[in-house]
Amino acid sequence: MEALKIEDLEQEQCYTIDDIYALPDGQRAELIDGRIYDMAPPNWTHQKTLSFLCNEIYNYIKGNDGKCQVLPAPFAVFLNKDKTNYVEPDISVICDEEKLDEKGCHGAPDWVIEIVSPSSRRMDYYIKLFKYRSAGVREYWIVDPIKQRVTVHHFEKEDGEEYAYGEEVPAGILEGFSVKVQ
Repeated sequence: MEALKIEDLEQEQCYTIDDIYALPDGQRAELIDGRIYDMAPPNWTHQKTLSFLCNEIYNYIKGNDGKCQVLPAPFAVFLNKDKTNYVEPDISVICDEEKLDEKGCHGAPDWVIEIVSPSSRRMDYYIKLFKYRSAGVREYWIVDPIKQRVTVHHFEKEDGEEYAYGEEVPAGILEGFSVKVQ
């Protein structure tokens, strides 16, 4: 089967996970409600922040005999267990191992963290905010290195909070865990 290019797909209206898997090797994209969103490669600040947060969360869970899994991108999340939604959150924390298999996570992670880049701002603050809430994600963090702010959405409580870099940011799903993003 010949690999598809994003520009080839722009003519169609509704895409599926098969279209994502047909993209050329190395080309990353996400699929939300049948629409493909191309993903730019992450920069150094993004990767440094991702590594720091993954390590902090992993060490806390491991140190407290937790059962949740911390998985950095690229990691497939089949958000609604359907053919028209596929995302790769920067960090996924999944506490129900029944959702995990070799292909990825089937259903909503408990906690998702997205690290904003100039090309992902609209996606992270609006499109994914709505999608994660409606899919059943319990907690969603938007880490914004440019604004030096962390926005935390507790979907179960229907509230949100903002923290400046350097402030302790508590995680609602991991009792006792907080982290200073810098």
